Amino acid sequence: MFALADCNNFFASCERVFRPDLEGKPVIVLSNNDGCAVARSNEAKALGIAMGAPLFKIRDIVEKHHVAVFSSNFPLYGDMSRRVQEVLREFAPAVEQYSIDESFLDLRGTLVDDYAAYAREISRSCRRMTGIPVSVGIAPTKTLAKIASKLCKHYPKLQGGCYMHRPQDIETVLRRFPGEDVWGIGRRSVKKLALLGVHTAWDYVQLKEYDVRKQFALPGWRTWKELQGVPCIEFEDYIEPKQSICVSRSFAKEIRDVGELCSQVATFAESAVTKLRRQGSLALEMVAFAVTNRFHEDDPQAFSSQLVVFPDGTDDHTTIVVAAADAVRTFFNPRYGYKKAGVVFTRIVPRDGHPRSLFRDADADARSERLSQAIDTINATYGRGSVLFGIQGDGRTHSAREQQSPHRTTRWSEIPHVTVK
Repeated sequence: MFALADCNNFFASCERVFRPDLEGKPVIVLSNNDGCAVARSNEAKALGIAMGAPLFKIRDIVEKHHVAVFSSNFPLYGDMSRRVQEVLREFAPAVEQYSIDESFLDLRGTLVDDYAAYAREISRSCRRMTGIPVSVGIAPTKTLAKIASKLCKHYPKLQGGCYMHRPQDIETVLRRFPGEDVWGIGRRSVKKLALLGVHTAWDYVQLKEYDVRKQFALPGWRTWKELQGVPCIEFEDYIEPKQSICVSRSFAKEIRDVGELCSQVATFAESAVTKLRRQGSLALEMVAFAVTNRFHEDDPQAFSSQLVVFPDGTDDHTTIVVAAADAVRTFFNPRYGYKKAGVVFTRIVPRDGHPRSLFRDADADARSERLSQAIDTINATYGRGSVLFGIQGDGRTHSAREQQSPHRTTRWSEIPHVTVK
């Protein structure tokens, strides 16, 4: 058996953990620069606020219904996700984190008498230990488990846990479940599904194997088999290292000063090298870039970039941050107002076993590694951004987050204070 634990309206739920007064009230979380709604509570959805709706278009709804609006607070959401993961690991020998708010649990080999009760217990434990509501679906395959978790959100009587295994129950659910919402099919295949007369997940199951292979290739065939209760999608509790790493942001206003742009890109580079070191890799190439505002058609437009090559590969904080700032100075043009910038590691190799030059200064490498390790340790202990390079300035990105909640679990100065009388 497999389980899928899905955090309900995750970003909005994270905000509610520390604002219990918002329970039962409409809440939305905005994207970078406070542009669009990227998370909505059920109450906000009921008001007609669509995913991705621009704030200026829903301003009347927000004001009329007193919708609580938050700027995105990704450090908080990442930490809350980690806390949910810790709870989930108590219930299964292996956990595969699929996204920031979804995780698969491998229950094969576990001694569970009542999977329905087990699903509800997982959900209750997550809510009790983290404050986050979680829907848990258990089924013979990962695809069916994902569908089962969705049922929890539509049927409160399930109490956050659904065990779907009997053929007649699976058929009943699949006959009503939209085909385009099945994990592994998606909206891109809607036209193909319509031409084949497929409107529900059950319609998809009734297709002939030859047609599935022809129209949807191997991934579609795997989904077809999974809907029939045959496990075909491997459980991946090991996360493969990324082949490229990108950190970029849009700015609240155009940047026309080279020093200011260097500071921003240096901060992005420091964040990228942290991810690089976390997965034990080296960067062979890095691209630093900046883009003008494409919506200002009357202004000069440009995509400016610079390739930086590290012949021996590096994961050194200092080397990468300095190189990123130097790259900005190379392509910067004062004629342009840059609206977005970032860095991309385009060639990444494993650190272990990668050949290094015989002419490298071993002592200098050792000193650099000790410094990088110290930076990693301090930032991990006291919060991201505790150690900064001078070129980063205050380390803050120029994004509009006027309604961001405090970093209650990731910054010492913003930990909640509780007074007991």
